[in-house]
Amino acid sequence: MSPFGCWGLPAALLALFCCPGSGEGFEIRMYPEQLLVEPGGSKLVNCSTSCAQPEAGGLETALTKSLLQSGPQWNQYLVSNISQDTVIYCYFTCFGDQKLKSLDVSVFYPPKQVLLKLQPAWVAAGRPFTVECHVPAVKPLESLTLTLLHGKEALCNKTFTGEKNGTRGATVTHNGTAHREDSRHNFSCHAHLDLRSRGGSILHGVSEPQMLKVYEPRPDNQMVVIISVVSVLLFLFVTSILLCFVLGQHWRQRRMGAYGVQDA
Repeated sequence: MSPFGCWGLPAALLALFCCPGSGEGFEIRMYPEQLLVEPGGSKLVNCSTSCAQPEAGGLETALTKSLLQSGPQWNQYLVSNISQDTVIYCYFTCFGDQKLKSLDVSVFYPPKQVLLKLQPAWVAAGRPFTVECHVPAVKPLESLTLTLLHGKEALCNKTFTGEKNGTRGATVTHNGTAHREDSRHNFSCHAHLDLRSRGGSILHGVSEPQMLKVYEPRPDNQMVVIISVVSVLLFLFVTSILLCFVLGQHWRQRRMGAYGVQDA
């Protein structure tokens, strides 16, 4: 009989668990799983492993890093001066086997400025005007939605899905025709930057409200002059015809009276 008796198998499993001979099954974890930061910001990054006795471990990045705390199976770093999108790597070596885990770093620009412009600000009823909304610097652009509002009514809603242009900004315009009631409500622009898919939240930006001043159109002075001149000329023309007709009748009557037929 085996010297371990009925305890042989449990004892062998316990020995394998306590004294592993290979690092093939170990894992690496990073927290957070997604890193979202404003330009120039800093974030804490934790690297850990399931290996009980890692031989080496660390963080590989071109960014500025500082080791704050560490333990047998984990390290905590402060990564700072983040100015652009990049990837950082956490590595550990366990029983001669080295593994890497990557972490995507995304830099975002919130919609701090939302600029609204009415062109023209004064417009005659029935004439066209344009509402323009511009966000000077925002990123990622594909997560941005701009909404133009007249009071509570949405005039235009644009999501820049699939568009990537760095931080040059985003613009949306709406063309309309002025009506008297347009001056009763303010125009405004709302910006929504949805960062939930990157581990963040929804950031909001709102423009200063502006009101369109609508006035009744005045007659064109040149047209008034033309109409007046035509009216005067038409009046003179009709008057001259009537005058000629009256004078002609008068002259005819006088002539017929001078040469009338006498009785025999």
